[in-house]
Amino acid sequence: MKVSVIRKAHFNAAHRLHNPAWSEEKNQEVFGVCNNPHYHGHNYNLEVKVTGEIDPETGYVIDTKKLAALIRSEIEDKFDHRNLNLDTIEFKELNPTAEHIAIVIWEKLRAKIDSRFELGIRLFETERNYVEYNG
Repeated sequence: MKVSVIRKAHFNAAHRLHNPAWSEEKNQEVFGVCNNPHYHGHNYNLEVKVTGEIDPETGYVIDTKKLAALIRSEIEDKFDHRNLNLDTIEFKELNPTAEHIAIVIWEKLRAKIDSRFELGIRLFETERNYVEYNG
């Protein structure tokens, strides 16, 4: 029997959606206000879903304290109060759309979470807009 454990997290970050291969006009047409050359920010809400069998000794699927610490060290400490375009290696060449951010988060956590667990990410860019990625 599989059970899912979900941990919520939060970080604030600025970004600019921009494709350097396009003209300024095309970037503005496609990305609109999100292409502001002075950047703009979001209060991102993150849900990390870990699914697996319950350990008969602990009663846990995964220790939520350890999951929280992992999210803090791998995601919050690296992205919170950062300009994703300028301050992070992950988005130096990758357009920091919500879709790309979710995939990067999943990859960072997947590398640290035992492969016997399924992993899903839900990233809210606003209350109305979110993306999901399950690998």
